[in-house]
Amino acid sequence: MSTAHTLDLSVGAGVVLDDVEWTVELREPHLGRVQLVGPDGVRQRLTFRFLANHERCRPSLRTSELGASRGRQSASVGDLEPDKRRLAELRAAHLLEVKTGFRSGDPLRPGPGEPKPEYNPEATTLTQRRLAKVAELKALASQEAKLLGLAEVGYRTLIRWEKNRNRFGLIGCADDRWLRVSGGHPSISEEVREAIFAVRAETLHRSRVDGRTREAMIHQYVRETFGADVAVPSYHTLLRVWKEWFGPGGARQRYARSAELPIKAGHMVVHRPGQVVALDTTVLPVMVRESVFGDPVKVHLTLAMDVYTHSLCAFRLTLVSDTSVDVAMLLRDVTLPLPMRADWGKEMEWPYPGLPAAVVAEFAGHKVAGLPFFAPETVTTDHGSVYRNHHLVDVQRVLGCNILPSRVLRPTDKQVVERAFGSIRTLLFEQLLGYTGVDAADRGADPEGDATWAIEEMEHLIATWIVQVWQQRRLGEYAPSWDPGGDHSPNSLFAASFTQGGFAMEIPSPELYYQLLPEHSVTRIHGRRGVKVRGLWYDGPALDPYRDQRSTRGGKRKGQWIVHREPRDRRTVFFQDPLSHEWHPLSWTGLPPEEKVPAFGDARVRDLLHRVERAGLKPKTDAELLPLLLDMIGLRTPVTQWPTRMKKSQRTEYARDVTQAEAAAADRPATTTARIEKKPAVRTAGGTVVPLQWPDQARQAAESLDAERRRRRKQAGPSQPALPPPLGASYRKGNLFILPDEDECSAAESAIGPAAEEEED
Repeated sequence: MSTAHTLDLSVGAGVVLDDVEWTVELREPHLGRVQLVGPDGVRQRLTFRFLANHERCRPSLRTSELGASRGRQSASVGDLEPDKRRLAELRAAHLLEVKTGFRSGDPLRPGPGEPKPEYNPEATTLTQRRLAKVAELKALASQEAKLLGLAEVGYRTLIRWEKNRNRFGLIGCADDRWLRVSGGHPSISEEVREAIFAVRAETLHRSRVDGRTREAMIHQYVRETFGADVAVPSYHTLLRVWKEWFGPGGARQRYARSAELPIKAGHMVVHRPGQVVALDTTVLPVMVRESVFGDPVKVHLTLAMDVYTHSLCAFRLTLVSDTSVDVAMLLRDVTLPLPMRADWGKEMEWPYPGLPAAVVAEFAGHKVAGLPFFAPETVTTDHGSVYRNHHLVDVQRVLGCNILPSRVLRPTDKQVVERAFGSIRTLLFEQLLGYTGVDAADRGADPEGDATWAIEEMEHLIATWIVQVWQQRRLGEYAPSWDPGGDHSPNSLFAASFTQGGFAMEIPSPELYYQLLPEHSVTRIHGRRGVKVRGLWYDGPALDPYRDQRSTRGGKRKGQWIVHREPRDRRTVFFQDPLSHEWHPLSWTGLPPEEKVPAFGDARVRDLLHRVERAGLKPKTDAELLPLLLDMIGLRTPVTQWPTRMKKSQRTEYARDVTQAEAAAADRPATTTARIEKKPAVRTAGGTVVPLQWPDQARQAAESLDAERRRRRKQAGPSQPALPPPLGASYRKGNLFILPDEDECSAAESAIGPAAEEEED
């Protein structure tokens, strides 16, 4: 996984610092500094450390190799057609055979006759293996080599492919001609474009028609509106343009990618941290209280456990059930160092020898707790729907890991995390009030009434227990094979891996959050409304340069823009600028100017759109949906909506929106929005936590609707005229008995004199 960019500081290279482009004039590596010259001739000397840690410093696209992708969003494996993707995988297999001697890249999974004598790493050099690969490809039949794209592969081509594969992954093995810049459709004139959109608007209100009928309607519109002299493209061109603009069948184009399940072959011995991370989700056996109504609810606990060290790398508590976004953020937590909390002592700080805590804190930007972090290689899960979807396929591509489901009816494939749930139950959960037992037969008389822990308190308790107890606990029978009788803990095993293989301290950038969100393909950026994602319109200043334009993206998603959605908080989506590659938030167009609207997720949006459809409403803008949304969130409180009259499932649904919004705000980088400060739960005299926030939520919704109505009244009605001054106001401005100055008297006499002479005449 590579999220950082190389900063070229050679003489003549360009550096953009605070949106101003500077040129490197002099470099002094022995002093660790460079001299930059600006566009106006101003010179300044800066250190390497200052430039590397500056938030708004990036290489100039004019001089760096990133300039080749200027104006285009970054290409990904999803842009490749299925046949081109297989060719790229074939090229990667040849490169792995040159590098390791095995086409799979893994000596534990050798193919027939591997390694071949000419590709044996122990008997040949890398140059010899590359020359042998060139000779092997040249020996192929001409038609076969041309069909596979291997007809003109030389020594330098193999080197270039290997560099691109190490930097970009599988997409680095693709040919640039497969993803060439989209040229659009020159035959679609402005008249034909207007006809296509007119027919589109007309067919939305009719019954379903086929492509031939739409073609006839386009010809009719052009002939009657612009005349018979305007040329109309062929049927196949119109059909292709229709599918690109509106999707097949008149609907938006959806994802066509299927989740591919890797095939597990052979037995693998785990011998380093991060090689295999096991994920699993279970219901927390302790009743906790949600933060809106204070009701006792069940939450789901998702654990990420390193198989080698038995370290609990990360965990998540989710109300109701977890989603693919929660799993993606859990994997992101595995790669990030855990920050120290306010009530944690010095003994819980980074304890591993060979890498001081001050060094880790300097790279992370904060003090780091004693919990391992690394980039996972293989992630083992079960066959739940949350782990088998299109989003998780994109997540494993971004993180550079392989999500490998366990075999069906084989719980031993992830027994380590299954056993961890039982250990945590006996060591921690059984000692807490509200414990529900193993099953219904062992449940207490009233575990709901015994619930005293809020979700925030439970999350903090589990995090503290993991760092302070679990990571320092003796493993016993789970000791490593190379020292079965030794006294080892997860921390000691992770420290021992330092001396064996070292530690690659790779801390991903904050932009990883946006890359892990679900992607959406947008055909066109509307000039007035922005982009539409899952039924809602979003807009922002970042879209101004690209309105009414198609993307230059090629391949499978040719001409489409990519927007990332936050399912837990639908008030904002995120767009990556093709020029600067910076991420920009796009706000929902239905938000009032004050933006005082409670958070809402995907489930609330689905209910809103279904309610609008059932009512037969056809809103012109998303601002007309705001009153209906606020009614659903909790603006009005009729008798049926009182907290005491609502069903528990309905109250849990409202609490879910608040909990998911807090989790989304905590995961979001601090540069985009301020993190939501969680209020500590208040304990009453009886020990029960009842942080009733329902009135606050209803009051916030009411203020949002009042602000929106006030804004509409100001726009619709005329401005209020100013009140007339009271009687005698002009006399109070000055004293009538003050004599004027001589200059004023002479000026008045000169003005009155000529008029008096004219009257006498």
